[in-house]
Amino acid sequence: MHMADALLSPSVGVGFCVLSAGAVSYAASRLERSVEERHVPLMGVLGAFVFAAQMINFTIPGTGSSGHLIGGVLLAVLLGGHAALVTMASVLIIQSLFFADGGLLALGTNIFNMGVYPCLLGGALVRALSGSNPGRARAAVAVVVAAVVCLELGAVSVAAQTVLSGKSDLGFGRFAGLLMAIHLPIGVGEGVLTWMALGLIRRLYPLSRLGMAEGRIEERPGRSAVSALLSLGLAAAILAGFLSWFASTKPDGLEWSLARAIPAWKSETMRGTGEGGALPSDSWIEGVAPMAGYTFGPEKGAPGEKWPAVDPGRSVAGIVGGLLSLGLAAIAGGTIFWVRKKGLGPKGGGR
Repeated sequence: MHMADALLSPSVGVGFCVLSAGAVSYAASRLERSVEERHVPLMGVLGAFVFAAQMINFTIPGTGSSGHLIGGVLLAVLLGGHAALVTMASVLIIQSLFFADGGLLALGTNIFNMGVYPCLLGGALVRALSGSNPGRARAAVAVVVAAVVCLELGAVSVAAQTVLSGKSDLGFGRFAGLLMAIHLPIGVGEGVLTWMALGLIRRLYPLSRLGMAEGRIEERPGRSAVSALLSLGLAAAILAGFLSWFASTKPDGLEWSLARAIPAWKSETMRGTGEGGALPSDSWIEGVAPMAGYTFGPEKGAPGEKWPAVDPGRSVAGIVGGLLSLGLAAIAGGTIFWVRKKGLGPKGGGR
């Protein structure tokens, strides 16, 4: 779902950078009214967890495509929409600057498609569909539906952004149809993985319930929050440092759609492996990003078709990226908390 700079015109890319900056600023201002000190480390650790989870693509059977957990709905359920958007934006900024995942021009579209929809709308959908006291089945359905709706909205936005940029000869309807078709099963996978991740986090972190009604966490006594945070951090390290070797080499939903919609995307100039190749990039950031391609060291590049693709450089990059995501999300949350504590933010009630 990550957009590449090559798919965007400067006007569309800059326009969405402005829109996304406004959305994140709004989320930060609303969060400033309610953030508590205990939320800051959780924002950081969950940022690392989402970064690590996004490294693991899963194959969609019968399609030749793959997808990965975006994590916006997961963050929204645990943190509430505003903290979730700030955390997701932190992850996407790290991915862009250090891993050339999307590029700088595409950063605004990626925050909008992968952050605004699932964090703000997705969290609201989960709460509306689950009700005030949901059973496990109803809560699971709410999470899956929210994930599918938000991923489909993101797919429609990718089509609109590409067509508006003049990068596709297909009409909007045909391109959007391709993207929505392949992202439907990916969205179901996203929802199932989100529910599984919520179950894992519930075991690791002292939660009395998963915030379905209020959109925030509630702690229960009997377990140290510090040990729970360390457990979450360890889970993120295992995902990024080891399980990422088992990631599918199939193209993601956007690459799959482009390979069928625009034959030029199949050219030999495309980097990467797998059917259709990976998205090209004309962004200068790819040449300077220290861990482009999510690997590190002298053997940078795609590991090929081996499975598992044993790549120590990928492990290093994953753990470093997780730490960077943790740091930026925690700094963002800590800054917002400090502003609230000092009374420097906008005056008003906590509506």
